[in-house]
Amino acid sequence: MRLTRTFLLAATAAVALAACDKQGGQATSPAAKEAAGDETLAKGIAADSKMGAALKATGLDATLGGPGPYTVLAPDDAAFDKMPAGALDTLMKPDARADLTALLTYHILPGTILAEDIGKAIDTGKGKAVLATMGGGTLTATREGDAIVLADGAGGKARVTKADDKRSNGVIHHLDAVLLPS
Repeated sequence: MRLTRTFLLAATAAVALAACDKQGGQATSPAAKEAAGDETLAKGIAADSKMGAALKATGLDATLGGPGPYTVLAPDDAAFDKMPAGALDTLMKPDARADLTALLTYHILPGTILAEDIGKAIDTGKGKAVLATMGGGTLTATREGDAIVLADGAGGKARVTKADDKRSNGVIHHLDAVLLPS
């Protein structure tokens, strides 16, 4: 069962990445490739944070320690605290691993996508851009003033509070809310 889940998640990620390339959607810009730091995404997310603990619980920390490239939309601890009482604790249980993995892969995009790249996509899309996630879902990016805001399939919104935390295998954008797949 565990192997089947892992295979399905890998297949979903591969399909999302292939679809992204075919649709001319998200791609790693030359500026993003050039600006990458020396540490991996896995090292860029504090192991003692709620996001770090969740990544470790699912094994996605190993993926984010690999070659990538990925863009991680990382909710801060306060964002996880806004979830309904007990929701994260329930997701962290071994029998909810598939649900936690689905939630986390909804926060990972294929390629290195800088805030500038998202902004250009929003401009090109006349005020919004649709971003494909590694979990097979989509997010809608818009602007509110100077801030980039991401809307999930459930109608929730998260603001990018810190953008372009560059790593050797991608970039991290920090969020003030947890995004939920529909």
